[in-house]
Order: sequence, then C-alpha cells, then structure tokens
Amino acid sequence: MRAIIQRVDSADIEIDDNGTKTKESIGKGIVIFLGIYSTDDENNLHLLSERCKGIRIFSDENGKMNLSVNDIGGEALIVSNFTLCADTSHGKRPSFINAAHPEQAKPLYDKFISSFKAHTPVKTGVFGAHMQINLVNNGPITLVVEG
Repeated sequence: MRAIIQRVDSADIEIDDNGTKTKESIGKGIVIFLGIYSTDDENNLHLLSERCKGIRIFSDENGKMNLSVNDIGGEALIVSNFTLCADTSHGKRPSFINAAHPEQAKPLYDKFISSFKAHTPVKTGVFGAHMQINLVNNGPITLVVEG
C-alpha cells in the first residue's frame, strides 16, 4: 500500500458517482490518497493505517513537527487512488498492472477508513468515482508513506 499524505488547512472533494454529485469537506487536518497493490493484504492495511494515524506532521508549541492529526483534533479526507500504484519505469505510458482490482481494493479501502474513524473525524471520496479535490496545503507538507 502507498499513501500520499498532505497537511492541509482545508480540503473539499466533489464526487460524480454515475451522475450523482456530492461534496465533502474538512478543515485543518490531512488528505490521504490511498493506493492499493495487488499484493496487499490486511497486514499492509494495519501497518499503513497506524503510520498514517500517528504521523507527526503538525507543529507543537516549539514549532517542531511533533503532533499527529489526532493530537490537534484535526480531520482526515481519505481518497482511493489506484494511480499511486503505477509503474512508470518504462516508456511514457504508466502501467497499472500492479494495482489491486476493485474486488480486492475496495474492502481494504473501506477497512482503512474504518480504522481511522475510531480516532479521527473522516470524510471520503467514493471508490471508483470521478472526483475533483481542492485543498490548501499547509507547508507545503506532502509525504509518501508505504506499508
């Protein structure tokens, strides 16, 4: 599994799920783009979820990045993104052969979200839907986390 985490002041997502349009938004917190490989399982899910929940990317009173999203009472926006699993090592067209198929990826994505909801207010995209994300990156702080 691979996650791109961005520290944000705010973010919103517009979702077009087969003609049904919805919008979700968060305030201060993190946006997580989640890619799931065909080789991933619940062990990867647990490891990555714990890393993302506890990653210390918010400043403490001394200006050091020592606080997690939970420590600051922030929110999370979690979005599935199979393109994070792209192989770009050859040519100019990415290959997505390593990305998990939807029947494997969606249950892992849903469990990842559930693991966050126990500790953090969460908004999500819709798995497989077309989405437009607007965010105000704070820092900018953007990290790649693998699990």
